[in-house]
Amino acid sequence: MFERFTRGARATVKGAAAQAERVGADSVTEEHLLLALLEQEGGRASFAVTALGLHDRRASLDAAFAEARRRGGLTKADTDALAGIGIDIGAIVSRVEGAHGEGALATGRGGRRWWWSGHRPFTPGAKTVLENSLRVALGCGDRFIGEEHLLLALTAKPGVVADVLAEHGATHATVRRALYGPDADGGQGHVEAG
Repeated sequence: MFERFTRGARATVKGAAAQAERVGADSVTEEHLLLALLEQEGGRASFAVTALGLHDRRASLDAAFAEARRRGGLTKADTDALAGIGIDIGAIVSRVEGAHGEGALATGRGGRRWWWSGHRPFTPGAKTVLENSLRVALGCGDRFIGEEHLLLALTAKPGVVADVLAEHGATHATVRRALYGPDADGGQGHVEAG
């Protein structure tokens, strides 16, 4: 599949691995893919990210991801569902951090582990995004996988990244419109979460 990736999409995948390494993460996540996309310049995804104002709100995105990690990676839907049955995640996080220190539930930050290949593995969620980017590309009638397909796949996979993007106005529909214009067919290129 990697042979279908454009130069920009390959740079994004490599950038995601660099992001993970920079922060000492055990593996490459969907968050790292998004952060690498935000650093790309000149492609369609970069245009969409700029048009949606995500570049200007990078600090807010970082803070939202930090808060999600602090909650142990629970999504907004998870937190809301638990609140619906009387479980206050904020209170639990506070108690755990009171006993074990700030960030005790944070996900994705392990000790220094070295892999035989010298590369960090991709999480199942990040692999799903890469696989779904092919589905998005095919749905758009493209024979290549570009950064724009990665961005759309990130918005289509339920989880913390899609939640954070949606909180910042970047839903699947708004990203499609930013990429393909106001007349973009909302169903074309849509991918079901896997």
